[in-house]
Amino acid sequence: MASTKRLFFPPLLSHSKAKLAALFFWLSFISVYYAVLRSNNLTLEASLPRLADWLTGTYWGPLLFILFYNVGPLLFFPAIILSLLAGFVFGPVGILYTVLGSNSSAMVAYGIGRYFGSGVWENSDRAGIIQRYALRIQENSFQAVLIMHLIFLPYELVNYSCGFLQIGWKPFLAGTALGSIVATISIVMLGASFGSVEQVVVGEFHLNPATLISSAVLIALSLAISRIVKKRES
Repeated sequence: MASTKRLFFPPLLSHSKAKLAALFFWLSFISVYYAVLRSNNLTLEASLPRLADWLTGTYWGPLLFILFYNVGPLLFFPAIILSLLAGFVFGPVGILYTVLGSNSSAMVAYGIGRYFGSGVWENSDRAGIIQRYALRIQENSFQAVLIMHLIFLPYELVNYSCGFLQIGWKPFLAGTALGSIVATISIVMLGASFGSVEQVVVGEFHLNPATLISSAVLIALSLAISRIVKKRES
């Protein structure tokens, strides 16, 4: 019976009422958010032009964009959509706002993952496959985070996972800042190459060839750098 309980109630859930309460509150917050969207028929296509108008209709637009970027991890809102939106709304200067927003939101997701992952790995069996992989990442934190961002793994997944695996915040932040900068620039430039949000939604956009080519070159550069770093690590 005891072994069955350990199987279905891992330490993260069975030994922390505070974490259970936090998880319940978080899931409730997400449920209410998406329920409000559904009740107002706010699909992603319909909400992007409104968000773009909201950001461009005030001098506080860049700050609001960064704040929304930080709320994104709590709602599982795709970071890549926000990066593309920065290109639509702000143009090339959106790179700066996206760098600030993405790195600060990465720390938000990292902090959440670290909170829920605390106490999980201390007494775990290090002989298991997952444990060995986690130990390898912990011992080579900076390189691991750098490579994961350079090969365009899902941004939120990387951030949550690194926190859950209890990677130190300094190598995590350094790896995130360096590893995501090329991807950030390429995605924002890709967004800027398609024109305005309204044009994209109605399908009447015109590509900017120079911006699009620059974005593709940066994506290829990011993948090439990841291969170099991985070879040096090996």
